[in-house]
Amino acid sequence: MRRPHTCFSEKPQQHLILPHRRLLLVRPPLLLVLLLLLTLTVSSWLAVFLCGFSKPRQQQVPSLEFNESLNNNNAHHSSAESVQDRNDSLSSGNLLGSPYHNWQLFASDFQEMLHKLKIFVYPDASMNQSSSPFARVFLPNPNPFHPKLANYFSEHMFKVALLRSSLLTPHPQDAHFFFLPFSVNTLRNDPRVHSEASISDFVTQYTTRISWEYKFWNASRGTDHFYICCHSVGREAASKHHDLHNNAIQVTCSSSYFQRLYISHKDVGLPQVWPRPPEKLLNPPELRHKLVFFAGRVQNSHIRQELMAVWGNDTDIDLFSGSPPFPYEEGLRKSKYCLHVKGYEVNTARVCDAIHYGCIPVIVSNYYDLPFSNVLDWSKFSVIISHKSIATLKKILLSISKQKYLSMYQNLCLVRRHFAWHTTPRGYDSFHMTAYQLWLRRGVHRLSY
Repeated sequence: MRRPHTCFSEKPQQHLILPHRRLLLVRPPLLLVLLLLLTLTVSSWLAVFLCGFSKPRQQQVPSLEFNESLNNNNAHHSSAESVQDRNDSLSSGNLLGSPYHNWQLFASDFQEMLHKLKIFVYPDASMNQSSSPFARVFLPNPNPFHPKLANYFSEHMFKVALLRSSLLTPHPQDAHFFFLPFSVNTLRNDPRVHSEASISDFVTQYTTRISWEYKFWNASRGTDHFYICCHSVGREAASKHHDLHNNAIQVTCSSSYFQRLYISHKDVGLPQVWPRPPEKLLNPPELRHKLVFFAGRVQNSHIRQELMAVWGNDTDIDLFSGSPPFPYEEGLRKSKYCLHVKGYEVNTARVCDAIHYGCIPVIVSNYYDLPFSNVLDWSKFSVIISHKSIATLKKILLSISKQKYLSMYQNLCLVRRHFAWHTTPRGYDSFHMTAYQLWLRRGVHRLSY
């Protein structure tokens, strides 16, 4: 019987299929090689762009920071979104990911704070110099950059910035918070007061007067009031006034949750910043040839004494009791890691010094409630070790891979602006980051005025 007619005979069918099979057998390896080469090329270029550390482009390190024009007091949500897009793009090739717990949530809430938060400052901060023998205690310091004030720079700069801030309100009924403008550092340097007991008496009398003259303290028993200090005697300032200690917010550099007069869920950790010249172009990672740097007094710290005893003769580690034989800043510029080791208090300016100069902070300070830790993930741009780990310090740092170190360096570049003060506050600087901590503590129940 004759077969039915079909569109294609058997041979043409084989002829059509065989060339297709040959294509699968011959061309795929070539295609795979080309795709692999393309992927490697793109990945290498992306890594160089994200880390910003190759020698030809070492001047591009500052480009990792947010655009200043996006970070002013009048920034809109669209600006926050632009910053978020840039932050995402920089973090996309980062082994550790973003240094923020949740940037999108923070940026949105931060913008709302800029538009809504209001702070009332008691009028003592604007009195005439001649109106009171203690006027200097309340007035903003006319020269907060004076070298003698360096350790207490943050205490003075907060007041200077607040008085020039858009968050300030002359209407106390609109305020979320009330600022008690006394300066503990100024009291400490005043021979009429000076001692811790006298400072505490002065602050107690001032707070009592405020509660008599104004109705705002009694409406909340001080829970919407705050004061600021960077001196180690600051926490003792509130010790003789029950409500000031237990209710008011202490914004302090000495933020140790091991101390009896610091309450971590109520009080705020303040970054201790030393006024340094601008360092816009950071030394890139490949030019940091020293593993570790530290310089400082060891007499007031058994942890520092142990550090010197164990690692003082190691050639990879630059440790100096007192000042180094070269400029202090050079030690921060040429080292990969810079130590912050507890002295008399948990805090020193060395953390912010390291961040300022692009050196990864190694924090050896138990019980330190690190500034802005509810916004920043410190593990993404610093190394935190226990006092008990001094003997294994070098092993810990050498175990950090090059890729992880570069990711930490990249994240450090992103967070640097949070540890800088400006006389007129801007963007995500130290003033606004500290104000944001207050914003998170708003919503206090108070009696009507």
